[in-house]
Order: sequence, then C-alpha cells, then structure tokens
Amino acid sequence: MEQALRLGLAQHLVMTTQLQQAIQILQLSASDLRATVEQAYLENPTLEIVEPQSELTDGSLWRAENLPALTSYLDGAGAFDNGVYASEEHGGEPAATANLTLEEELLAQARLALRDQQELAIAAFIIGSLDNRGYLTVSLAEVARAVQVTSAMAQRVLQIVQGFEPAGVAARDLPECLRLQAERQGVYRGLLAAIIEQHLSDVAAGDLKAIARARHCTMAAVQATVDQLRRFDPKPGRAYGRTEAVALEPDVLVRKVQGTYQVQLNDNGVPQLKIAAAYRHALAGDTATQKYITDRLRAAEWLIKSIAQRRETIRRVVEEIVRRQQAFLEYGAGHLQAMTMQEVAAAIGVHESTVSRAVANKYVALPRGIMPLRQFFTASLAQAGAGAFIAPQVKAALEQLIAGEDKHHPLSDQKLCNLLAAQGMKLARRTVMKYREQLGVPSSTKRKRY
Repeated sequence: MEQALRLGLAQHLVMTTQLQQAIQILQLSASDLRATVEQAYLENPTLEIVEPQSELTDGSLWRAENLPALTSYLDGAGAFDNGVYASEEHGGEPAATANLTLEEELLAQARLALRDQQELAIAAFIIGSLDNRGYLTVSLAEVARAVQVTSAMAQRVLQIVQGFEPAGVAARDLPECLRLQAERQGVYRGLLAAIIEQHLSDVAAGDLKAIARARHCTMAAVQATVDQLRRFDPKPGRAYGRTEAVALEPDVLVRKVQGTYQVQLNDNGVPQLKIAAAYRHALAGDTATQKYITDRLRAAEWLIKSIAQRRETIRRVVEEIVRRQQAFLEYGAGHLQAMTMQEVAAAIGVHESTVSRAVANKYVALPRGIMPLRQFFTASLAQAGAGAFIAPQVKAALEQLIAGEDKHHPLSDQKLCNLLAAQGMKLARRTVMKYREQLGVPSSTKRKRY
C-alpha cells in the first residue's frame, strides 16, 4: 500500500451561527418572529424596541372564524356549500363557541334540578364520567358501586341528567343518543324509531333499499326519515369547552388597488428593532466588557439584517406568485395554475430551499380570503403545456359537475371520469374517486334521491 500526500482545492459550505439564524428567521411566521424579537430584546441590552403601527385597518376582517372555504378546498379537506365550507356531516360544528365546559354546564343544571345531596353526588359522578362527545363511559353498576347507592337510584339520576341540555347528553351509545333527541322532539315513533334501533348500520352504508325492504315502505319514506335523522347531533358534547376563536394573522396582504394587485407584508404586532444609542460607541471599560459589548452589537446588527432580509425575500416570492396566478386571484380556485418552488426560485434568483423556507408557516390574505402560501405550489397532473391541469382545477370541475347532476340519477365515478376527460382532464377512475372523497362528496349510491 502506497501512502502519499496530495494537495487539492475543494468548496465546502460552512453553516455559521449567523447563517443558521438567518435561515431560522426566514421560516418563522409573524407570530413566531414576534416572540423571537421579544426574546432577543430581553437578552441583548444593545437592542431597542420601537413598536410599529398596525398595518391592518380592521383586525376583525381576518379573524379565524371568517376563514372562507378557499383554504380547505385547496387542501381537499371539505366541500363548498353555497360558498360556505361544510366541514362536518350533520350540519357542521356549531358556529358559537361555548365559554363553559360540558362538565361545568351540566353541574350547574344539576345543582338547580337536584336538592338531595346523594342524588347530586350521583349526578356529579355521572357528569365526570362523560367523554368529550357527551357519552357516559362507565356502566350503571360502576356508578352505583362508586357512589354506594342502588342501581335503581343510579338509573333514576341518569334519566334526570339525560334530560339536561344539550339533548342526547349522557347517552351510553349512539342509538340511545339519537333516541333521547327524538324523544325530546316528540318524534320517536314509527319508521324513525325503527331506524334508530335496528338500521343505523344500513344508514352508515347508504343502503336505504335494505331499510325499505325490511320495513315494507317506500324509498321516499326511508329517505325522508333518514334526512330527519341526520339533523340530530351524534356528538352533543362537542360544542362545549372550546377556547375562543383566535385571530389568524396573515403574514402577507395582497390587495387590489386600481386594478393592480399589490403585495404588503403584515408586521402588525412585530416590534421594530434598532441599536440602542447608548451602546453605539460604548466601548469603554476593560477588555472583557468591550468584548461583551462588541459581541452583543454584532448579534444585534445581524438580527436586524436577517429580519430585513426576511421581509425582502418574502415580498419577492409573493410578488412572483401574484404575477403567475392572476387568473386565480380574479376567478378562484378552478384557475390556479401549476407552479413549483423551483420555478419561482429561478425567476427571482434564489435557491429552491429559500422559497420553501419563505412560504413555510405563513398565510396570505387575499381579496377572497386567507390561505397558506404553500397551497400555491401544485404540480401539474398532466404534461406541461396547454393541456396541463392541477388538482384544484379537477376539484372545481368535479364540484360543478356534481352540483348540476340529476339527483335522481347521480353521476357515477366512471361517468365523472368521462366528463372530465371531455374537458381535457384525463384521469383514472380511482383518481376521480379520491378527489370526490376529498371534497366530502359521497358515492353516487349515497347521493341518489328517491
């Protein structure tokens, strides 16, 4: 074996602490940047904070509860319903946020309804044994044993608790939950009662014909009864114990001014930094003190520079996105064009990873709502060129086709596939089925009306 010493040149990227900090700051959201700035201010005496004025004229405009369907539609997590995002079956989550937890609400009702201390103790144990759906998670025997009462007494108190609001609370299973609600409305009888007790699995499977055969009734009667059943809440406890909706702060604002889209960074609440005047020339003192001040000044200057660079990079990235997505901004999700981070990076002269970090954890406020910046980057499902199309366009077309179908003869996935192909979107049937399910649209069998 021969040993030899060779001299050569090679390039290596050295990730300095300052570069690591700049990368980290670039990928922070506005709220995280605010926390980072405040922490740096506390730790570095050479920094001085100047609170900026809010760039939002009306903060309520961007509250999370006003988040439109756009983001969820592009995510493929739900479906449009006349412009309102329907994220849940059974009518969706209640819009109002309860201040009290379910336990607090029920205990307050129990104290009004029960005077006997032993009954109140039983009620408290039952209420404490409910899950977040509002269902009782222990048996009556366990209730009786824990509170040391008879099963009959535990049963009597349970019935009292089941009479509290919300209707259906303290049920032990889904049929009992639905039955309690039907009884509260005075409709627990006939076909509805039979479906609750014997045919919920058929309802879940969308097999209305099986119910009609078993109950010897028409499909129209079954469908009307199932529609009535779906208005009940299978999880009556879910509306309680939520925190108040918090403001969803966009990191970038895109506004249309005199026919042109303008990009503005939202620094609302992010403190501005500058070097404290007292430390600009404060290098007096011993060597250790001078070194400490010099190090703190360098750190402060680099932080300020990194934040400024973050602003510039995000602004350039969003301006390029806006330039490429004019049709989307004007006409909506169906007009989102295929676009990759590599394409945007090449256009503005940065590395693809820089674009990825610039859009990470950040939201943009558009004239039609708020959406994550990452949602703009969607690969084409077809070859580039005039025939290229992307997932949001397919979903928009699917939604339009299904909205216009004959409800008595809904379109099958294969038929949808054929209709999309006629529009230039050639996809496999299983791909169409996947997008239909992402839209929250059931199969044609379950969509059929009688």
